[in-house]
Amino acid sequence: MMAVFKKAILPFGFQANGVSAGIKKKAKLDLAVFYSQVPAKASCKFTANKIPAAPLVISKKYLKDNKNFRAIIANSGNANCFTGAVGLKDAVAMASFLAKALRVKQKSVLVASTGIIGRILPIDKIQQAVPVLVKGLSKQGIDKAKKAIITTDTFSKEITVKFNLGPKTVSICGIAKGAGMIAPNMATLLCFIFTDANITQSALDKALEIAVDNSFNRITVDGCMSTNDSVMTLANGEACNKLIDSGNNFIAFVKALELACLELAKMVVKDAEGATKFIQVKVSGAKNFKEAKTVALSIANSNLFKTAMFASSTNVLGRIVAAVGASGVDVKEKDLKISHGSLKKKEILLSVSLNRGQSQAVIYTSDLSYEYVKINAEYN
Repeated sequence: MMAVFKKAILPFGFQANGVSAGIKKKAKLDLAVFYSQVPAKASCKFTANKIPAAPLVISKKYLKDNKNFRAIIANSGNANCFTGAVGLKDAVAMASFLAKALRVKQKSVLVASTGIIGRILPIDKIQQAVPVLVKGLSKQGIDKAKKAIITTDTFSKEITVKFNLGPKTVSICGIAKGAGMIAPNMATLLCFIFTDANITQSALDKALEIAVDNSFNRITVDGCMSTNDSVMTLANGEACNKLIDSGNNFIAFVKALELACLELAKMVVKDAEGATKFIQVKVSGAKNFKEAKTVALSIANSNLFKTAMFASSTNVLGRIVAAVGASGVDVKEKDLKISHGSLKKKEILLSVSLNRGQSQAVIYTSDLSYEYVKINAEYN
């Protein structure tokens, strides 16, 4: 039995909070903490961008050096990227400030940032805010924390999935931020996932890889990959279920995690900057999954296709044909079949058949509107 809630409900043993530290120009929530009251396993996926932000560099190091994790600290309004040695020092400082306040090891704290690239983080403001942040920790604090991580988002992305493993109920809670700079190749956003599942490290790593591949790696808004993309998962075992490994109850856990990630991924696309339409691009009849995904992404990332969808233009057929041909896949004109629902609707299914094999792939994307240009032209 699986129950899904379109809100963030922290599992057993987790607390959170969010405050305004003054990182953003306006007095908005911009600093969040997520805390496990007992040691937890961590599994993460990071951007493939070759210029990763400082928090990613530090978090990767801590993941190599440590097995037990207690918290995540995340800020919005400043990406702490392209900031050199100062940025690395500031990312370490964020972990250090929180570790001291929580009385845990520094390397048990993961760090994440999002916002403007190339600006030095106002680390003094973060240091001053951390004690207040920790003092206000509670299970209900997730409501502030989910708001403290957003930038151009118009709503918070949140989901909770509960399911039974024998006599025990296991929870998975996820929150995410993302509306622009969304392109597959890991995660495309910030996403924090918390579960009270009792699970081995190898099973958690494998489950997250599967879930990310089938969710965050299947969405695109503008084809632009961020420097800060991170999916961070903490599992603290407080559900006291029978240990999940690669065989025991693994499929049930993966299904729940996949569901949570896919729902969050879809929310990101539906909240895409300036978007008016949610588009599902389904490519079938490919020789293999890679080929199907390549064609689907070629369509979904085509600016001409996306603007035609925004205008509900009859010329959208030509844009699709051109994108399929530009994908590099050897599709024959006589074999290509294209169909779609009404372009006037808010949610549209586009089906493309290549008639080359039995494989298929689905990519979720949005249209491209005037508002997207306005938002990014004014982003400062």
